[in-house]
Amino acid sequence: MHIRKEAPGDIESIYRVNEQAFETNAEARLVDLLRERGKAVISLIAEVGGEVVGHILFSPVSIEPAAKNWNALGLAPLAVIPSHQRQGIGGVLIEAGLENCRKLGIELVVVLGHPTYYPKFGFTKASDYGLANEYQADEAFMVSELSPGVLEKYEGLVKYAPEFNEIDF
Repeated sequence: MHIRKEAPGDIESIYRVNEQAFETNAEARLVDLLRERGKAVISLIAEVGGEVVGHILFSPVSIEPAAKNWNALGLAPLAVIPSHQRQGIGGVLIEAGLENCRKLGIELVVVLGHPTYYPKFGFTKASDYGLANEYQADEAFMVSELSPGVLEKYEGLVKYAPEFNEIDF
């Protein structure tokens, strides 16, 4: 398996991966929209035998009330084609993505996902730190602190990029 940054020639493959990994093409369309609007901060793919089989995207998130020095991203979506699921590809993408976040100086990453899966990668329930979300998710809304102690500085409503509300999921 090889993990690398998205390249222009990968767009069609990334769409296909997201379309196959989810029940609809909503996540695939979301990825395209975020990319088109310059909000795909980190976009990585996983290749096996030269085939793109996985994808992960990180985009900006905001907090209300607005906080100075807020430096956070949202992880969404994470996709692996069905034939390659449960082989550790998603986990490798998460770890590579979080490492890229650290290199960019990102302090926090939030995710709305399976509460039994993401804790394996350092995510904890965000509401335990005073962080809420616009989807009224509790257990499934998690945060990873990439800069020790930064969670003590923030509390409020975390909002994903407006593009998330433009797509019907």
